[in-house]
Amino acid sequence: MKKLFIFLMAVLCLGMVVSCSDKKEGADQLPQLVEVALSIKPAPGEINQPIIFEAKVTQGNDQVKDAEVIFEFWRAKDDKHEKIGIVHSEKGIYRLEKSFSQEGTYYMISHVTGRDMHNMPKKEFTIGNPSEPEDSNSNTSMDDMEMDEIEDTNEGN
Repeated sequence: MKKLFIFLMAVLCLGMVVSCSDKKEGADQLPQLVEVALSIKPAPGEINQPIIFEAKVTQGNDQVKDAEVIFEFWRAKDDKHEKIGIVHSEKGIYRLEKSFSQEGTYYMISHVTGRDMHNMPKKEFTIGNPSEPEDSNSNTSMDDMEMDEIEDTNEGN
């Protein structure tokens, strides 16, 4: 009886070790990032003419067809932003046709959430003649600054 008990305990322990090692290997492997490739056609666009905006969403070689995609648009130096939800069109591509009634420099951010990841690429485009673009400094993150620049910024507060 003692030998049977020891044998069963050994098999149980061995099963736990194998089971835990499989989980550990899976946890060490990170999933591939969800990539978003934006395209705007035609570029530049014309007033009141349709522009086609596309976001191709992939993860490795896979086309992501079940992502949540929102396109956000605004004219340079304008506080008013427009957000539009987009549905999957084909082969991992999310497409929107939109026209603009005012010429100038515009921006688009694609908010893409898929497979527990979020990606927000930004693209600049023009309608007719470009207007003054937004300041590049307004998009600077703290990571891009040197330590003395961060201190100078904090002293102003």
